[in-house]
Amino acid sequence: MNFELKSAFQAEMAAARHSIRAGHLDCGMHYLETAHVLGQYYVLPHCWAHWMLLHVAYKRRLYADVRGQAVRIIFGAFGSLVGIVPHGNTGGSDVNMFKAMPIDPRLMALIEQDRHPGRVDK
Repeated sequence: MNFELKSAFQAEMAAARHSIRAGHLDCGMHYLETAHVLGQYYVLPHCWAHWMLLHVAYKRRLYADVRGQAVRIIFGAFGSLVGIVPHGNTGGSDVNMFKAMPIDPRLMALIEQDRHPGRVDK
């Protein structure tokens, strides 16, 4: 992960943690979804984003979403490892885990600059 992408991912995760601690779960979810898009091509960032999404689901007592995130951690790790992830998917349990989604042009620029060698854009 290049410096710009890593910095953007870490900034989104930090903003998410801050929002979640302050009790602003919807705002935290927005940051986590953005972080997910940025980090989904890398195993650890991808799993970390899903772990935090699981944490928010637990705080909301949405246990079906907790289970959905647990499954996404496993499938997400494998997808990142082999370089096949649903391009732009925001990672929430309310979205099909295999569905590709449009990416904000600002995020797309960061992702394209990275040129992850194992990435397969689908």
